[in-house]
Amino acid sequence: MNTTDNKIPVWDLPVRLGHWLLAACFALAWLTGESEGQRLIHVYAGSAMLGIVSFRLLWGVIGSRYARFSDFVRGPKPVVAYLKSLFGRQPQHFTGHNPAGGWAIVMLLALILLAGASGWLHYQELGGKWAEEAHEVIVHLLMAVVVIHLGGVFIGSWCHRENLVRSMLTGMKSGNAADGIKSLRPIAAVLLLVWIAAISWLLGG
Repeated sequence: MNTTDNKIPVWDLPVRLGHWLLAACFALAWLTGESEGQRLIHVYAGSAMLGIVSFRLLWGVIGSRYARFSDFVRGPKPVVAYLKSLFGRQPQHFTGHNPAGGWAIVMLLALILLAGASGWLHYQELGGKWAEEAHEVIVHLLMAVVVIHLGGVFIGSWCHRENLVRSMLTGMKSGNAADGIKSLRPIAAVLLLVWIAAISWLLGG
């Protein structure tokens, strides 16, 4: 259950924009992965994902409060405690990412980097057959984590009576007024788009 019904700004613009662009690019890359005629689309979608993730890694250090890794990356005990609380009457509520969600995010970022690196090597014909096979395995692992992530979003939304998908659209979540972020960082969102375009041009060309 939520401790408050107040809606406060939690997710800044770079986080939200990066999240939805990453989802769109992953879907596009997945749909075009087996088509030789759409290979260039696949490559640009993958390159854009690398651009988004590389920016997100930096933003996880210098970004707003709830975007920082220090806010949501926790050890095994908090993760287990959170998962256990979901079966109780008062599941733990976190203004930002919960501990289990934090692990999912780290796994997603790591797998996207590995998928992008192996895919680029295969595209440049630098890695031989192993690069192609590694890329396929990593992408399937990535899809598995995406499915787990979606399941976690559904369970979290149901347990906390809070639409987590909508919060990633609006940037607003339940919380205490004093805990809201001070700025949505619109300039950083513009820089994200410029960075994605630059990386896509550099790797996809």
